[in-house]
Order: sequence, then structure tokens, then C-alpha cells
Amino acid sequence: MTGPGPSLFIIGIEDTGETYVCSPAQNLLRAMERLGRQGIPVGCRGGGCGVCKIQVLEGEYRARKMSRAHVSAAEEAAGIGLACRMFPCTDMRLKVLGAIRRFVVPGASASPAEPGTDRYAGAD
Repeated sequence: MTGPGPSLFIIGIEDTGETYVCSPAQNLLRAMERLGRQGIPVGCRGGGCGVCKIQVLEGEYRARKMSRAHVSAAEEAAGIGLACRMFPCTDMRLKVLGAIRRFVVPGASASPAEPGTDRYAGAD
């Protein structure tokens, strides 16, 4: 992916094939809200509720402190975090996890299991 300008990055959602732009000063969740979907749960917008959990598949970002109740150190090391606490440094590709998944991914009724659980299909 190539960003549309030096201060905007293209963020791709693996689950839907959609893309949106995000500035390095804007968190991934705020920019995702601009997709125009009705009902995207945004929770607290401050890292305390865990609703906006995502996994970064490609790209670099900087992150603000996240609650360990929602993102473990191991998850954070694996690129899992809260979209409201993550800011892009490059173009990115992400997978939607957690409660926000059913509002972003058409037909999804529940979040796929996450790393560290018995139902997780990916590599830990």
C-alpha cells in the first residue's frame, strides 16, 4: 500500500477488504468511525473497556498505555492492541477482534477466539 500523502496512511481491514485513511495524530478507532457504519461500538475511547481490540498484521504504529485487563503483554508483543490507543506510523493492515468485530465484519456474530484461548486458530 502507498499512502495518499506524507501525513496520511492507508489502513486496510483484512476482514472486509475495506481501507480508510488515518493521520499519525489520529488513533485508528477515530478514523475507523469515519467508515460510516451504524453502531460501531466505540466504548470509552480511552483504553479502559477493550471493545476496540485489533491485531496489526502489517505496518508500524505507536501505542499509548493500554489496560492489562484487556491486552496482555504477550498480546501486545504479538501486535494486538486497542485501536483507540494506536496511531499509525506507516500504512497498516489489521484484523478486527473483540466486541467491535460484529459491527465491522458483515455476518460475524462473535469474535474469533483470541491468542491464549483454546479456540484460537492462529499461532501464538
